[in-house]
Amino acid sequence: MPKKKEVKEKKSKKKVSKGKDKTINENPSVPSVNFSSIEKKWREAWKKEKVFQAKMSGNKDKYYILDMFVYPSGNAHMGHVRNYSISDVVARYKRMQGYNVLFPTGFDGFGLPAENAAMEQNIKPDIWTLENIKKIEEDYKTLGFSYDWSREIITCNPEYYKWQQLFFIKMLKKELTYRKKSLVNYCPSCKTVLANEQVSAEGKCWRCNSIVEERELEQWFFKITSYANELYEEIDKLDWPEKVKIMQKNWIGKSQGVEITFKLKEKTKKEIKVFTTRPDTLYGCTFLAISPELELAKKLIKQEHKNEAKRFYDKLKGKTNIERIEKGKEGFFTGSFAINPVNDKMIPIYIAEYVLKDYGTGIIMCVPAHDQRDFEFAKKHLIPIKTVIIPKDEQIRKNENIPEAYEGEGVMINSGGFNDISNKDAIEKITETLIGEGKAKRTFNFKIRDWLVSRQRYWGCPIPVVYCDKCGIVPVPESDLPVQLPDSDKVKFGKGNPLETFENFVNVKCPKCGKSAKRETDTMDTFVDSSWYLLRYPSLKNKKQPFDKETKYWLPIDFYVGGIEHATGHLIYARFFTKVLSDLGYFKFREPVNKLLCQGMVTLEGSAMSKSKGNIILPREMIDKYSVDSLRLYVLSSSLPTSDFEWNDKGIEGVHKFLIRVYNLLTSEHKGEKNFVVQNYLLNEKEILIEEFTKLMDELKFNLAVAKLFIFFDKFSKFRKYLDKKAFKECSETVLKLLNPFTPFITEEIWSLNHKPFLCLSSWPEQTKEPSEKMAEQGKIMERVVFDVRRILNLIRKKKTPEKVYLYTTPKEKEEFVKWKEFLIGQLNLPVEIFSSIEKGRYDPLDKSGKAEPGRPAVYIE
Repeated sequence: MPKKKEVKEKKSKKKVSKGKDKTINENPSVPSVNFSSIEKKWREAWKKEKVFQAKMSGNKDKYYILDMFVYPSGNAHMGHVRNYSISDVVARYKRMQGYNVLFPTGFDGFGLPAENAAMEQNIKPDIWTLENIKKIEEDYKTLGFSYDWSREIITCNPEYYKWQQLFFIKMLKKELTYRKKSLVNYCPSCKTVLANEQVSAEGKCWRCNSIVEERELEQWFFKITSYANELYEEIDKLDWPEKVKIMQKNWIGKSQGVEITFKLKEKTKKEIKVFTTRPDTLYGCTFLAISPELELAKKLIKQEHKNEAKRFYDKLKGKTNIERIEKGKEGFFTGSFAINPVNDKMIPIYIAEYVLKDYGTGIIMCVPAHDQRDFEFAKKHLIPIKTVIIPKDEQIRKNENIPEAYEGEGVMINSGGFNDISNKDAIEKITETLIGEGKAKRTFNFKIRDWLVSRQRYWGCPIPVVYCDKCGIVPVPESDLPVQLPDSDKVKFGKGNPLETFENFVNVKCPKCGKSAKRETDTMDTFVDSSWYLLRYPSLKNKKQPFDKETKYWLPIDFYVGGIEHATGHLIYARFFTKVLSDLGYFKFREPVNKLLCQGMVTLEGSAMSKSKGNIILPREMIDKYSVDSLRLYVLSSSLPTSDFEWNDKGIEGVHKFLIRVYNLLTSEHKGEKNFVVQNYLLNEKEILIEEFTKLMDELKFNLAVAKLFIFFDKFSKFRKYLDKKAFKECSETVLKLLNPFTPFITEEIWSLNHKPFLCLSSWPEQTKEPSEKMAEQGKIMERVVFDVRRILNLIRKKKTPEKVYLYTTPKEKEEFVKWKEFLIGQLNLPVEIFSSIEKGRYDPLDKSGKAEPGRPAVYIE
């Protein structure tokens, strides 16, 4: 270590010093630390030497780390600091462990806020976006995030979305992209349609919280349902949080069931296919209910029911799916009948609002005795109710006395040859019978619907197709990609889709026949942009193809960090896109992310920090007051990464003071007076620390790892005078290396005083020998003794000032306690004398028995 401290003495200050240097002195007895100049120095050094640029290597194992990229709406907030500090710590840790690390970043450039700003603030969307990107870039660099900036992605860059348009065209050829007229979710505030995943359970827009409407529009879809089974079945293989896996399973909603054929009463060969998971209730089916949106529904309506149908459809307008499912009892009889395939009974067909066309076939067999929604609908419309399952211990009930649907398990009744068996057994027996008669087949059903990707807005990736009266839908030739957005200066922002107002963009020649055609004016959902960005980072420098050998080398991602709110949106879309691109032959892997961590929120007084709530703490303020390293270490050491983190000003103050202690201790001149026992104890503690700290880092328990480092450093600072120079150097280097991923600036500076840079590229500390359990146990005994003595000191300090401590041990232990005498003195800051219990009389205020316990000496304070 240096012979003299390389810092200037300052006058004592209680407040933060003013000015850009942010030089702080927390204690008048110690020198100040110029954090600001240290931060600037190492940011420039890392950039100049391209320290964090990644290259393929055959000599190291690769490790691809990524955090979900941000939408650039302004400066980085405390949530960004926490999220991206987590991934940065892992990146730095893995580099020091010898991995070849790729850690890129980028920005989700397209989106509604930029378009809204264009209308409200009269600023171009691209200018607004790029200005905000510059702000966050500066924040990221200030915070010391070790990104490979040579691979930065900005999704609104045509060089990026060119490949997205290529994928769209290839998917169109594979029939994985299609256009159809459909009822869609529409946000009147954002003035655009939304995918199902962008509508909350309360029927509100994911971005602005407005109530979502349903409108019938012709839109573009990705056929995500073609991959529903693989998306579902592969979930359990992922090293992801259990909550995320459950959310994805529930969203995809795989259910195994039976598709049953119901013949129509009319003398035709027409049939209706109905999906059900409960064939055991088929004898209790007293009507069919069909979704109002199905074309078949209108065909089944007899003339005498047309007026009733009109009244129903008028009432249905404006109702959300959630309202229809949870409260819907409206419907009407079509006048048509079907035949129940198990008993040949004629049953009526109703159109019911609570039936959605996207579940199964859009038609359900209704068993009001055993389904509460069917029960309520049947009661309202006076439809018969037939019980076919009763609890094992219950007498047969009369149908008219049923107060509500019985949805539990039980024994079959009123079910022909299947009576008196359990309904669970009946599921299989009835299914086998129907299949044998050619009336059913086993199948799966999924809740997930195809992904609606059309958006009626300007600031998005243009959909690369044109519409020709002669040729129909024609994809733009690959050689003409990218289809770029027109200059926003020439686009009229306001009601409707702005691109429709720009004639030079809309009016084109058909690529197929050369006649006049119209370009598609819808743009793609921004979730498309973020569905494949993680695959593009490795091959970003390749301008001729979207993916190359680097993507194959780096993927899948080894560690991905992001919010759990993306569980049923982005994370499903990214998995879908990876499978599609794999099938298109770009690579062989089919899952994009091996390990996922969902970080907790940053809260203040129990509420998540939010601009709207006015309870935000700005990172810039904390950096100016305390330093980058203090902020990073505080947010990472205060709770588990997956837990919510409550902000506390006193917490960051404490961390800041700790870093000043580290700097002053490790940059001071060392004059050791070696004490063999204390030195060996501290070196043994160092070996234990390395083992435990590394294990906790692997488990992503950063706060617990840092807590152990704090404890070790406290011992190190107390007993440094008993270490020789070699031991002091070993302990110092261990502290710096373990602390470096959390506090890269201050540790890099201290390291450079005696080593060549860069600490961040040095090797992670390893144990030099197996820790001694006996030494560790003896140290715990001594620490326990110190704890006992301090309790006594607290009792007597109010009455007198202690001058000396006398310890009375068992005769056998005296020699060992004498060896640790300097340790005890260092901990207690008082002279210590040690006797065996037979050498001298003693006084023990905690133990009146007059006997010294093994490992717990009696105490006398003078």
